[in-house]
Amino acid sequence: MTAEPIPETTVPTGDAGSGVRWPVPPPDGYTVDDLFTLPDLPPHTELIDGSLVFVSPQRDFHGVVIDLLVSGLRASAPRHVRVRREMTVVLDKRNGPEPDICVVRAEAVTGPDVTHFAAEDVLLAVEVVSPESKARDTDTKPHKYAAAGIPHFWLVDRSGTGMRPVVRVYELDPLAKTYVLRGIHHDELKVDGPFEGVVDLSAVDDL
Repeated sequence: MTAEPIPETTVPTGDAGSGVRWPVPPPDGYTVDDLFTLPDLPPHTELIDGSLVFVSPQRDFHGVVIDLLVSGLRASAPRHVRVRREMTVVLDKRNGPEPDICVVRAEAVTGPDVTHFAAEDVLLAVEVVSPESKARDTDTKPHKYAAAGIPHFWLVDRSGTGMRPVVRVYELDPLAKTYVLRGIHHDELKVDGPFEGVVDLSAVDDL
């Protein structure tokens, strides 16, 4: 589906006669079709409740911890799953967040041009908290992941002021459609869902 041209408005800047042109959202908000077809969106744009969310420049902690977890998960992942970073997950028509990491069913990876996954193919969503997106990472997105039935969720934050991460592991209560905390991991992440695995979190000190 091709998005219709979107009206723009001009926001004045300091120079006379110049301005920044911003798209005017549709009356009912954007849809996931818009997310995938609007031209010139910044990389890693998310769709939350019909609104486009642009990400801030990545901090070193964020990128290093994603690399650490992706490597650790892939080292123990069984053949029927795949580990992916920063891919859109379509929850419904008005929500297409981008988890920092997700574990998906292998059959959902249909080729090199895949741009997104359906919620039902996602077994684990991981968010690494950034200061500017903390409310979305800790509240908005996990609630939406749970409502969509994603069975596992991890929330990763900094342990103190250094690079060492702390990982909170949650599992879905399918009846209540909410996540239940199953463990908090500091030096070593040892889990049995969505598959058994161990990640040495202390290895971040050498990255």
